[in-house]
Amino acid sequence: MAVPGAFLAAVLFLLCRLGPYLAAAHSPPGVECILFNEEYMTCTWGSRETLTANYSLYYWYENRSPMVECKHYLQDRGVSVGCRFNQSDIIQFQPFRVLINASLGGRTLEIPSERMELQDLVKPEAPVNLTVRNMSSNQLQLTWRSPYPKAQCLEHAVKYKSNKDTSWTEHRVKGDIFSFPSVDYEKYYTFYVRSKINSYCGSTQLWSEWSIPVVWGNNATSKGTVEEQLHWFWIHTVLIPIASCLLLLVLVVLLVRMERVWVILMPRIPNPSKSFDELFITHKGNFQEWAGVPKDVMESFKPNYSENICYVSELPSTESYEPL
Repeated sequence: MAVPGAFLAAVLFLLCRLGPYLAAAHSPPGVECILFNEEYMTCTWGSRETLTANYSLYYWYENRSPMVECKHYLQDRGVSVGCRFNQSDIIQFQPFRVLINASLGGRTLEIPSERMELQDLVKPEAPVNLTVRNMSSNQLQLTWRSPYPKAQCLEHAVKYKSNKDTSWTEHRVKGDIFSFPSVDYEKYYTFYVRSKINSYCGSTQLWSEWSIPVVWGNNATSKGTVEEQLHWFWIHTVLIPIASCLLLLVLVVLLVRMERVWVILMPRIPNPSKSFDELFITHKGNFQEWAGVPKDVMESFKPNYSENICYVSELPSTESYEPL
């Protein structure tokens, strides 16, 4: 009975010692690498909530380069959850491998990944500049542009729905043109486009995100994208009112300044008539009452003397009279 007890104790001891490392080894769901538009790549192995150890990533290309540690770790509140690779670190059509080191309790556990081909991990950027044109009385043509540098390596998917449809219709397209053969002018249609690498350039199921939609038809713009609609919305509802208010304010300021200049250049001639309204209307021309001059002062201005009348006559000329 002593032997089984000792054996059980040893097993429990080993499980307690190895338990954290086993959890660390199985905690990451696996390394997932995505090459975004051939511009950069990320390899992630979990999130802060699921990771129980500190992780570091090493990578190499088979028969080409030595093992190198990640230069740019992706952090989630202080925990490494991924690695970012610059464009200069990416080599397509070469077997790519990564090794994850999980460190916990002073020990390190290596977690190797499977072999990867980077050309099969490309996720293109969503198409842009969606445009709808009328080609005939009942046919539309949808065009777009892809930011992906190798347009010949792409295939596309177009989905559309009218305002009266309950489900989306999706079509695969090889080029960057989609013809819609029959339209109902009583409806309006919404179109989306997404892209992925075709079978000639890789083997992947990574689709890009759906593009910004374009709308055509009744109660919608016949041409243009939602970006353009938002653009004109901001112009009409924000920019034009603000510009109008600023212009009105500038005109008011200019008018005020011009009036001040006009007053300086052409001063107004004062009109004294209003100052004598009280004299003629209230006092009926009585200056003494209007000016408030005392009566005795007015009497002092009147003359108080008299003179005898002096009669003056003209003498006849000397030639017309005889001397006395």
